[in-house]
Amino acid sequence: MDVRTARQWVDTMEPRLAGFIADGDRRRTLLLRLYQEAGLAGLAPELVLAVVEVESAFRADAVSSAGAVGLMQIMPFWIHELGLPADDLEDPWRNLRYGCTILAHYLAMEQGDLTRALARYNGSLGETWYPERVMSAWQSRWHVPRSASDVTVR
Repeated sequence: MDVRTARQWVDTMEPRLAGFIADGDRRRTLLLRLYQEAGLAGLAPELVLAVVEVESAFRADAVSSAGAVGLMQIMPFWIHELGLPADDLEDPWRNLRYGCTILAHYLAMEQGDLTRALARYNGSLGETWYPERVMSAWQSRWHVPRSASDVTVR
């Protein structure tokens, strides 16, 4: 990870996150970790921000009626697939690692088709409402212009 680029990205995104997280130090820490996890998974960090916004509105303690947990709303069965029984999905860093890994897996499975990958992530394959919500959040709040080759996967 290029530290200078990461810091510039955090500086760009930090004011945009203020409406969700009041504490500046917490915002910066989350953004830096999200940038790192997205990069490890080969994802655009802005895409991950959009997923987190739609899934949990940046609430690490969010739990859905279906039982999905944390920032990226990870279903507990993923612990058995990817991790260790002691993994805590409410831990924001662990949750980001799981979520980015899962989304990258679905992108690979769908050969880069972001709409289908996002629908799989949400468990709504065949529907477009969820991918549309994520794409809307990405374009309206988190978008940073890049070259066309850097849109979804790095």
